[in-house]
Amino acid sequence: MYYCGIKECDIANGTGVRVTLFVSGCTNACEGCFQPETWDFCYGEPFTEETEEKLFSLLDHSYIKGLTILGGEPFEPQNQRALVPFLKRFRDKYPDKDLWVFSGFRYEDEMTVPGNHANCEVTSEFLDMIDILVEGRFVLKLKDLRLRYRGSSNQRIIDMRKTRAEGHVVLWDETLAYN
Repeated sequence: MYYCGIKECDIANGTGVRVTLFVSGCTNACEGCFQPETWDFCYGEPFTEETEEKLFSLLDHSYIKGLTILGGEPFEPQNQRALVPFLKRFRDKYPDKDLWVFSGFRYEDEMTVPGNHANCEVTSEFLDMIDILVEGRFVLKLKDLRLRYRGSSNQRIIDMRKTRAEGHVVLWDETLAYN
């Protein structure tokens, strides 16, 4: 991930008050995307050590529930490669904060399939750090403004903790949201 943007206080992209990192670059190019400018891999500010320190400073408040990553597309291979080292530091520094990731790629048939564009040498590590994964391409014909945390009805919210524990996809139950 070479370029990004930050939202310092976000209540729309996950539960509670969050810090959100928008990554740049997306090859999905979904019709009706709410941020087509982020398709460009050079959109936004460079992701540097100073960016990481700013994110850690923003996360260093008790009222911040966690970090959200969206885009662009976090599962573009070059974004994964940049995110994984940063997320390891995030997990070490803030073990009690959760991580939400939004992706247009699908979990079972794209992210976890070797040889697929969304699966590279760090994908397993990336997936292992995620608490909640909102996945699936935005489909304009299925747009539904009543949905929380999703833009179209084909998209799923996966509880990655339970998915890892049970060995199959478990959808997130908002009524059992993590504290």
